[in-house]
Amino acid sequence: MRLGSGAFAACCVVIEVLGVALFLRGFFPAPICFSSRTENEAEPPAPEPSSGASSNWTKLPPPLFSKIVIVLIDGLRDDFVFGSKGVKFMPYTTYLVEKGPSHSFVAEAKPPTVTMPRIKALMTGSLPGFIDVVRNLNSPTLLEDSVISRARAAGKRIVFYGDETWVKLFPKHFVEYDGTTSFFVSDYTEVDDNVTRHLDKVLKRRDWDMLILHYLGLDHIGHISGPSSPLIGHKLSEMDGVLMKVHTSLLSEERETLVPNLLVLCADHGMAETGGHGASSPEEVNTPLVLISSAFGRKHGDIRHPKHVQQTDLAATLSIGLGLPIPENSVGSLLFPVVEGKPMREQLRFLHLNTVQLSKLLQENVPSYKKDPGFEQFKVSERLHGNWIRLYLEESSSEVLFNLGSKLRRQYLDALRTLSLSLSRQMAQYDVYSMVVGTVVVLEVLTLLLLSVPQALSSKAELDVPLLSPVFSLLFYLVLLVLSALHVIVCTSAGSQCYLCSLSWPAAGGVMVLISTLLCAVTSALAKTLARGKLLSQTPARSSSRRSELDLLILLGTVGHVLSLGASSFIEEEHQTWYFLVNTLCLALCREVCRSCFLGDDCGPQHGLHAEEEPEGATPALQAKRAGCSVLELDTVSKGPSPVEVPSGCERWMVLASPWLVLTCCRLLRSLNQTGVQWAHRPDLGHWLTSSDHKAELSVLAALSLIMIFALVQRRCSPASKVAMAFGLLGVYCYRAAIGNVLFPWQQDNKDISKGITEARFVYVFVLGILFTGTKDLLKSQVIPTDSAARTLGLWEVYSGLVLLAALLFRPHNLPVLVLSLLVQAILTTFVWRPLRHDAAEITVMHYWFGQAFFYFQGNSNSITTVDISAGFVGLDTYMEIPAVFLTAFATYAGPVLWASHLVNFLSSETNSFRIYHFGDISALPFIYMECVFSKTSL
Repeated sequence: MRLGSGAFAACCVVIEVLGVALFLRGFFPAPICFSSRTENEAEPPAPEPSSGASSNWTKLPPPLFSKIVIVLIDGLRDDFVFGSKGVKFMPYTTYLVEKGPSHSFVAEAKPPTVTMPRIKALMTGSLPGFIDVVRNLNSPTLLEDSVISRARAAGKRIVFYGDETWVKLFPKHFVEYDGTTSFFVSDYTEVDDNVTRHLDKVLKRRDWDMLILHYLGLDHIGHISGPSSPLIGHKLSEMDGVLMKVHTSLLSEERETLVPNLLVLCADHGMAETGGHGASSPEEVNTPLVLISSAFGRKHGDIRHPKHVQQTDLAATLSIGLGLPIPENSVGSLLFPVVEGKPMREQLRFLHLNTVQLSKLLQENVPSYKKDPGFEQFKVSERLHGNWIRLYLEESSSEVLFNLGSKLRRQYLDALRTLSLSLSRQMAQYDVYSMVVGTVVVLEVLTLLLLSVPQALSSKAELDVPLLSPVFSLLFYLVLLVLSALHVIVCTSAGSQCYLCSLSWPAAGGVMVLISTLLCAVTSALAKTLARGKLLSQTPARSSSRRSELDLLILLGTVGHVLSLGASSFIEEEHQTWYFLVNTLCLALCREVCRSCFLGDDCGPQHGLHAEEEPEGATPALQAKRAGCSVLELDTVSKGPSPVEVPSGCERWMVLASPWLVLTCCRLLRSLNQTGVQWAHRPDLGHWLTSSDHKAELSVLAALSLIMIFALVQRRCSPASKVAMAFGLLGVYCYRAAIGNVLFPWQQDNKDISKGITEARFVYVFVLGILFTGTKDLLKSQVIPTDSAARTLGLWEVYSGLVLLAALLFRPHNLPVLVLSLLVQAILTTFVWRPLRHDAAEITVMHYWFGQAFFYFQGNSNSITTVDISAGFVGLDTYMEIPAVFLTAFATYAGPVLWASHLVNFLSSETNSFRIYHFGDISALPFIYMECVFSKTSL
């Protein structure tokens, strides 16, 4: 069956998307939920257990507190409250923790540690999945049972001020609210003032039952300058003042009503050492949880080391405190110190309600729930509870009742812990069967694509796809039979339901037919490839050991990287894999260069260098540099093998030094930013430069980096783009000086000139101007096909505009990453790829490898903690979603994007466009780089 390359690629993409979707369906399993409850249906509370005696306690216990105030400080780490910073900057909170009527905990947040999933966990007690990271950008209405929905249904009046994520999650739940956007991280003052300005008015009123305050300033400071910023201390002092005002107001109200209130200090997530959040480091998952109420007595034990609890435990505790049913999807357990001052019967009643709720949730989600240890402990505890109630109603000895009640209480607490752990583990279970099937489909399509590349890149661009013959082969039916048998075995023996097993038999059979067809097609294509290889091996042809060795390295490196992604530790430390690959590639290129320079191609005689006449239209600067040093002809790469131009004299030494220069650049960049998980906390050059004591050194480095960027980029630009690039880079420095990152030579103090909005927009004008000029030249080349110079110039100017945008969004200490990226591209283009005549496939893979390495050189990792959100708000004075998302994505993936753009420039240049340059002139590297071109026929 013959297909055009476009139709074949489209079919492969469709099947690939289906395979990826199936894999993701298994990787993101359906969350734990209680499915029996319908809308507007309230299940009556479980009655108190009884054994031979009737108990009339069938209603919920009365509320423990009259009012509840939740002060949620976004990005508040546990050490900010319980550590030295808390003692220094939050004295009132420290007094309440150490000597006041309060209970302190360290609440552990499950990843992903971003705002929306954490609010969801706090209010529902459930465990959100990683899919909620995407929903965090535009939070949908939360339909799941929660403390907020239960309180509203019970007639509670709820007031909210702060992050508008709450308003999106709980629309029409608040009697009064004022939301502020959480994504405009450049603002860490007004976003909190907008919350505090309502306090005096709302605290004087008595017409509310629940007040929620969500402060964002601390989290924004972390995103901008990290947890070591001096702004952190000022913000903590501000939050301490807010807590003191709220607590004082609640105490004055208690004196009049004689009913205790509850003040809750908590956080949605912590803050990593880089200032971000989203992953699972201790700094991100450990948050403070302080419950303050006059109903609590003085504490006992070591208050400096609070007990660790789960963040999901707050939902059950708030529900009990408000006299509400616990949210049915909650996997948390009651924080027992809150009710330990109550009579024994009430304590047991609270614990029984919590264990009943968890046991019902377990029954809904675990088929073999009766064998679960937590469920068995619950049944034993419930039976003992009934016996205790019978003794209680018989008015037995109080001492006996207390001793039996204490043992029963411990039994309940053990059951709660076991049930909560079982449900949490259930959430972490993946649909392995669906993941394996999706992976098989993806790998089969990728293999078929790789085997079909030679035909797709041929002049006809047609493929003979072996589909019909394999379908009617014996192999197809055997594979289909084996897969069907495996499907039956897995679906009948699996302890829990999987997605594929829930599909109808025709749908599941279609998946098996697809896998069998692809397997047979891959087998047929592989057989044809091997047969073609045998024929080629029988024909005499000049072998190229250089290419085969480099191809082997590229193949082994790619396969090794893919296999490494099967281990979570390799994913967390993936930067080490890319650092190893690019270093190995540099060493392989060094060996290749040495053999080409000293032994010639295939150890044959060396080829002498010769100079060609200067093409018409060459720049005067290049013509003036013809004298003195030998020159190298940069010819185009032909489709077939051709002799390698062997340099001599000074050119030889430049070629020999080029891989070592690239290796040195990579080693310097590794020391700039520590990344990953295990060693991210270790000090690096970036930490040294960003400290307030080395602002002068950072300023000098930033200025030199911007000058180098101009020197490496401007040589191939048009005169107008050169001017725009110069003013744009000057604007970049002015922007960083305006926000206080660097200093002007005449600026001795730390006073900011402005907020940097004007300076950043000044740079954006030049970025858009350069991109517009490049786009105009590209359109001109499409209208006039013979105008190849316009296309080359247009591609380079688009690339230059992206470089200027990256320089604006990169933090000052990361500007050397951009400089060395441009330098490595120029060195490899001039001294390695062109003289050694690498083909398009090799150069494409090398660009991909270096692009991935420079992604990690920026300090990025596979954790969303390292995403620099502040880059999305450079030049913005309000939150605008589309520009913010684009700028954040570009700043994060600037390394791969710039290397991909460089690859397009390199491969898309004209066939016959070449120049003669000096190797000794390093300033001409970008100009040389743009003129090193590939033939279209080599693609």
